[in-house]
Amino acid sequence: MGNTSGGRGTGEQRPSVRRVAVVGTGLIGTSVALALRSRDVDVVLSDPDSASLRLACDLGAGRPLEDSADPSSAPADVAVIAAPPAVIPSVLRRAQDRGLAHVYTDVASVKASVLAEAERTGCDMATFVPGHPMGGREKQGPGAARADLFLGRSWALCPSGKADPQAVAVVAELARLCGADPTVLDAGAHDRAVALVSHAPHVASSAVAARLVSGDGAALTLAGQGVRDVTRVAGGDPAMWSEILTHNAAPVAEVLHAMAADLVATADALRATAGRTPDPSAEALAPVRDLLERGHSGHGRIPGKHGTVHRPDYTVIPVVIPDEPGSLGRLFAAAAEAGVNIEDVRIEHTPGLPLGVAQLYVLPVAVDTLARALAADGWSVHPGA
Repeated sequence: MGNTSGGRGTGEQRPSVRRVAVVGTGLIGTSVALALRSRDVDVVLSDPDSASLRLACDLGAGRPLEDSADPSSAPADVAVIAAPPAVIPSVLRRAQDRGLAHVYTDVASVKASVLAEAERTGCDMATFVPGHPMGGREKQGPGAARADLFLGRSWALCPSGKADPQAVAVVAELARLCGADPTVLDAGAHDRAVALVSHAPHVASSAVAARLVSGDGAALTLAGQGVRDVTRVAGGDPAMWSEILTHNAAPVAEVLHAMAADLVATADALRATAGRTPDPSAEALAPVRDLLERGHSGHGRIPGKHGTVHRPDYTVIPVVIPDEPGSLGRLFAAAAEAGVNIEDVRIEHTPGLPLGVAQLYVLPVAVDTLARALAADGWSVHPGA
């Protein structure tokens, strides 16, 4: 596994990506197109759903492939196949047969099954570089697309042994144009990795959200940001996720079995102590403490904004904001005026009141500066709360 340099800092010239064809105008395909258009790349779009294609074009993601030029025009530098895993090989083969581009890639979140089927289908594996941008949303369709969806994200490239090195370099440059960091790794290693950091977590999120179906109204009125955070990705399309999970079944199942064992051990320990005087230090609760401690440690290993293995120890500054249009914009503008960068933000809404609390994550050295500036600007600031 390793980052592709693409000549960065080596004096080598990067490959030029001037024209890209995007086949599929859903969330990811349209986001790729918008990101490329923001870098003045010429983008042509194709989708069997005419309504989706029309909306993507209206959003400025590109122009329809059929309207771009006559059939004898030069191929695109890259064609991005933004389609479900099951149909990528057939779509790829048709695109290659018509000479749509010099190089081809995809954006599916599974790689081994796509590679194997593409080769079986007779696709040209020298010009195909499977890819997976590690960015997404629980919303779907071109209307949810964002040009900044991949900024600072990893973009996995999983070429087969038959891929031309220049093709890999071209797709790596496409990823950089979208603001991502391309990383080359084996397809099997990729699928095991996303099972751990994406696919199994989606199932876990769905398991928590599924419990809410039978929750009574009183319980749901108490729902806070914690359950919203945990269940956010469960809002994804069930049909799409069913396909993803079946294409990565074995690695996901392995993670889920381990997760289930942790949950069963924790549940058994809690049941064994139910009805007794609460004592968190009791030996019977060792499995509970163990899971919580490992969870805390695992959370700390998630790379942060700056790519560090352990995230900086940000300080949270709560600020009361009115629940009205423009509030966040004014708050961020005030922070910018103070010369302080907001590293992250969370919003807690206050049920029944027209206000909420914006939790601003900043570096510790900036806390006093930001707190004084916001207070002077009339904001209700509560550092240390």
